Amino acid sequence: MDNQKEIIRFLNDELRHDLTRGAAFMTPGVAALGPEVAERIFDTISLYDDFCHENDPHEEHDFGSFVVEGHTIFFKIDYFSMDMNVGSPDPSDPSVTKRIITIMLAEEY
Repeated sequence: MDNQKEIIRFLNDELRHDLTRGAAFMTPGVAALGPEVAERIFDTISLYDDFCHENDPHEEHDFGSFVVEGHTIFFKIDYFSMDMNVGSPDPSDPSVTKRIITIMLAEEY
């Protein structure tokens, strides 16, 4: 794995462990599950380590899927410019990248 990919993966793992390191959004479907379930979802994302070639082909730890209380949850990390108008010019550079994690029900994808 190249150094740039390792940095991206590290930064994505940091965001999953601490959602304040970027921006986090949950879809209306996740919000409708209630605050207690949402908290369990956030905890699961923080601990998530089920990355494999099928769900992480670029080895960036930017997508995951798991089940909470019978609901399949997806999370996806995207990379934007700091003004969030376009994609990041370099996702391995935190000075030019705003990381956004979106948490959704599978059926909302």
